[in-house]
Amino acid sequence: MRVIMFDIDTLRADHMGCYGYRRNTTPVMDEIAKEGVRFDDYYCPNAPCLPSRASMISGQYGIHNGIVGHGGTAADMRLQGTTRSFTDDMSENGLFMQFRRAGMHTVSFSTFAERHSAWWFNAGFNECYNVGNRGGESAEMVTPHVLDWLEKNGEKDNWMMHVHYWDPHTPYRTPAGYEDHFSDTPLPDDWITEEIFQEHLLHIGPHGANEINMWNDDSFAQWPKHPGKLETLQDAKRFLNQYDEGIRYTDDNIGMIVGWLKDHGLYGDDLAIIITADHGEDLGEFGVYAEHGMADEPVCRIPLIIKWPGMQKGAVAKGFHDNTDLTPTVQELLQTPMFMGDRYHYDGTSFAETLRNGRDCSKPYAVLTQCAHVCQRSVRFDDYVYIRTVHGGYHILPDEMLFDIRKDPHEQHDLAQERPDLCAKGARMILDWNDRMMKTSRYDVDPMWTVMREGGPEHCRGHLKEYMDRIKGTPREYGIELLEKKYGGFD
Repeated sequence: MRVIMFDIDTLRADHMGCYGYRRNTTPVMDEIAKEGVRFDDYYCPNAPCLPSRASMISGQYGIHNGIVGHGGTAADMRLQGTTRSFTDDMSENGLFMQFRRAGMHTVSFSTFAERHSAWWFNAGFNECYNVGNRGGESAEMVTPHVLDWLEKNGEKDNWMMHVHYWDPHTPYRTPAGYEDHFSDTPLPDDWITEEIFQEHLLHIGPHGANEINMWNDDSFAQWPKHPGKLETLQDAKRFLNQYDEGIRYTDDNIGMIVGWLKDHGLYGDDLAIIITADHGEDLGEFGVYAEHGMADEPVCRIPLIIKWPGMQKGAVAKGFHDNTDLTPTVQELLQTPMFMGDRYHYDGTSFAETLRNGRDCSKPYAVLTQCAHVCQRSVRFDDYVYIRTVHGGYHILPDEMLFDIRKDPHEQHDLAQERPDLCAKGARMILDWNDRMMKTSRYDVDPMWTVMREGGPEHCRGHLKEYMDRIKGTPREYGIELLEKKYGGFD
């Protein structure tokens, strides 16, 4: 058996053709989806990059593994403590170790571990290829190494390959000579009107139209397609085109790898393919552009496509799943033993039976956490997302919000005031989930509160005064008083 996992940074599910997007962003991945199972409501329960991959690898939510942010104590995997033996339980039970335990030679093409000092990510790999740009690379720097490895090893049996592409991640970076696919086609969901964009120009908080570079409008010569600010509606539309171009460029490179496999007769029934992402991206939602800084639908809904030997083809799995489910699923499919299963557990639920015969293995709701840019905990249930904000990351956000995702996918109409019943339902789900997690935790503290006690989200620390100085004397000066009132004790 051979396995390839395409791990794509910052890929919104709703910008893929197989998820209903009306642009040809993902023709190669769409074809793979026809040969496997596509999960419709699949979420990253801990956003963004570092917390998401921690939950995916460990099979545990951040409230258990400890990683919910990008800095401070809550950016490190919790130590196992006195029960740790020669190796630690998480490394032995993590996602990639399952393939090793199944007798496969494992190889990764990724800079993720170095970017975040997350060396636990490499547990289970025989080989790790790091092109050295810490996430600043684009696909043409990765794919040649993948193809070279395949030339040397691809026709051998029993290997698992992890290929990580960053191209949809900010800064949007397709090569200068890359074909422009979308400049002459309108955005499929052209929801940002002139009136809405004018509101975005008055937005208070990082990564707005005036400060694409989080806290300022700096641009960088090495990424000429990624502007420092958006001054007009047309600027915004061109910018959103670049996000789609990054997705298409990734798909093109996946096509090169799939093409090699087909040319060498290896794209057969014994080849497994997993396609997923760490998180999505806000593209104007909440007035935020090119950032994955909320626990909301655009950031937390991600794709999952699995083509697996002997499993269903052309199927769609409904119901809520999240990325803690992937590791226990792979473990069941490969029939690998748990290491110290009496003390290590997965929070996720295997959906192997969904792949085999379509049985519903979904959850009644999905709880989502973000503590790198904001501190939020949310829940996706029925048609709604309910969002509780503890720290708004210097955005002026209410403490609770409610959106009907099916009718309002871009989260423009907050229903919290008119539907207190649904807010109460969402709050109860979060409370019940939190109680269950803490009852089964070896630690007394929810790491979200560790982030708060250490000064708030990593990407906000030390920027409040700088930002208030920046908006002084501008049409956004009204925000200074609001920021001081809401966040004055956090800088």
